[in-house]
Amino acid sequence: MSADYTVQGPVALITLNNPPVNGLGLATRVALTDGLARALADEAVTAIVITGAGKAFSGGADITEFGSPKAFQEPNLLSVILALEASPKPVIAAVHSVCMGGGLELALGCHYRIAALGCQVALPEVKLGLLPGAGGTQRLPRALGVEPALNMIVSGEPVKSEHLLALPGQKLFDKLAMSPDTLLAEALAFALEVANVRPLPLVRHLPCKHPQGDGYFQFARNMVKGMAKHFPAPLKCIDAVQAATQKTFVDGMAFERDTFLNLMWTPEHRALKHLFLAERAASKVPDVPADTGLRAIHSVAVIGSGTMGGGIAMNFLNAGVPVTILEAQPEALARGLATIRKNYESQVKKGKLKPDKLEQRLALLSTTLSYDDLKDADLVIEAVFEDMGVKEAVFRELDRVMKPGAILASNTSTLDLNHIAAITQRPQDVVGLHFFSPANVMKLLEVVRGDKTAKDVLATVLALAKKIKKTAVVSGVCDGFIGNRMVDPYIRQAGFLLDEGCTPAQVDRAMEKFGMAMGPFRMSDLAGNDIGWAIRKRRYVEAPQVKYSRTADLLCEQGRFGQKTGAGWYDYLPGKRDAVPSAQVVQMIEEHRASLGITPRKISDDEIVQRLVYALVNEGARILEDGIANKSSDIDIVYIYGYGFPVHRGGPMHYANEVGLFNVVAAMQRFAHNQLDDASFWQPAPLLQRLVAAGSTL
Repeated sequence: MSADYTVQGPVALITLNNPPVNGLGLATRVALTDGLARALADEAVTAIVITGAGKAFSGGADITEFGSPKAFQEPNLLSVILALEASPKPVIAAVHSVCMGGGLELALGCHYRIAALGCQVALPEVKLGLLPGAGGTQRLPRALGVEPALNMIVSGEPVKSEHLLALPGQKLFDKLAMSPDTLLAEALAFALEVANVRPLPLVRHLPCKHPQGDGYFQFARNMVKGMAKHFPAPLKCIDAVQAATQKTFVDGMAFERDTFLNLMWTPEHRALKHLFLAERAASKVPDVPADTGLRAIHSVAVIGSGTMGGGIAMNFLNAGVPVTILEAQPEALARGLATIRKNYESQVKKGKLKPDKLEQRLALLSTTLSYDDLKDADLVIEAVFEDMGVKEAVFRELDRVMKPGAILASNTSTLDLNHIAAITQRPQDVVGLHFFSPANVMKLLEVVRGDKTAKDVLATVLALAKKIKKTAVVSGVCDGFIGNRMVDPYIRQAGFLLDEGCTPAQVDRAMEKFGMAMGPFRMSDLAGNDIGWAIRKRRYVEAPQVKYSRTADLLCEQGRFGQKTGAGWYDYLPGKRDAVPSAQVVQMIEEHRASLGITPRKISDDEIVQRLVYALVNEGARILEDGIANKSSDIDIVYIYGYGFPVHRGGPMHYANEVGLFNVVAAMQRFAHNQLDDASFWQPAPLLQRLVAAGSTL
């Protein structure tokens, strides 16, 4: 059973019991309607209270049933809510902690609602590319008022119960419990008070109008249109709430249902659902059991106070974990501390951080110039220059001073973690923690698992990632791990496009129109073209058979390293980050092209997008074959949260499934006939070939 039934005096108590958030799966819906039937059949019962066990009233749909027939199987949520409304005995929802999605729609179908202080209330369906499908767009505007309801539905963000109760004229909550601990007792007492009240109130009978009518909804559309961009759901939410003000309740419900079902067929919903499930699956590693013991992390040390080191430190300070930063020179340390303070002060100015919180966080920060002062830290993260010799020196010192059982982590983005671990006498304690810049903002954390990394080390850093509000993805060891290994063919292909006739601005425009946060050349200017240059120089020696366009080398030979030098693929005006197309760079590309005897051709935006995205997909498939990534959805998470891949497309691997792997491979075979390209570049990964032959997906 997924709901418990008890009787306390004349009140029946139905407690949803489907951990962790009492999702409204089929078993829970059946148990709920069975409990309702028992209460109605018992003449001694005069009222019914519904609540949730544990740390939630209900978080809504059961994610294990997402997209499956069970989600619609009777009694579906609509049927459950109709049964509650039709009850001849009053039904009271006692909500606490979390009341979201279908859980809120369930409560709206009850006759009365009592809420605990601090309960998080939301209709978050828009974040999955949907709108509420069980009456949320029709009942919430009636219970709360059109404007606050529309704000909740369009944003999907939670609001605390006490804030909603304070809204003028609201009918959502009849009472706010004195505390979560007294909620049940107050709900039972309230049930006795209303046991004989007739007629029973229904939210569907409440009026639903807006004084400005159509003018208000047009204003709302204008506001939402710019934010919604590639997503249809927010505007459809406005349509549904407007329907609540113009149609009968029954017709409004029909409109909501039709709109909900239509949104379920959109690629945007499929992408968002994929990412929702992918993010929750990312931290699950097949051979690391969920009950693996964790090492205690009470303090952290960071080696290096530069951009990365300072940003990494801020993550832990924000989570209340003491941090010690080590630097080689006092001047560098002073600069690093000043940057951290400046970042926090900027948050205070923007109203994102209270002044007292700034001081609390800085009070957790200490500094040193000596490795010996790090000996008691539970975790140390090296964030020094991306050079193996430099990192070797750091890890020798860490191996000397760190206490037994301390976790030794490297922020390397490309280098061999197994080699780094072998520098120490404790390779089982070494792990890669690749933060993305700016480290205090970017959500992704690439966790690199060495050949000898202990399972409890891996489990500990994955748990720690959640504490510092990062989405962690586990990668095996290879050059570039998941993200940067895939960037290499992406950037190589962008260079070939320049050789064939494109300009940097054309390539970037095509990719940004596709939805990328930045095209490859603007991204390179931001990261620093000298970084890629150093990597290429290494690869020219290690893998001379790999073909690159030499345009990027020519650019770097001119000292055009990107934004930091005021010139890269683009020109940058002092104090500004706007990328201004550079006539000098275009001339350089044309001269290089002429020196190779290449006649430029017109290249379509579609070809640009396909060549760059399919380069990512093909390398992603090789990464899966090599066992570097555990699953294709992990690759999608890396590219969504670390590289600005468009959310509405679900990541490169999901996008390939949407296009169809047969079509992806067919395009690769066409590109392989391009006489200027490297035919071996477009050899489809064996995994892709097998999946196409089997008619399967990634």
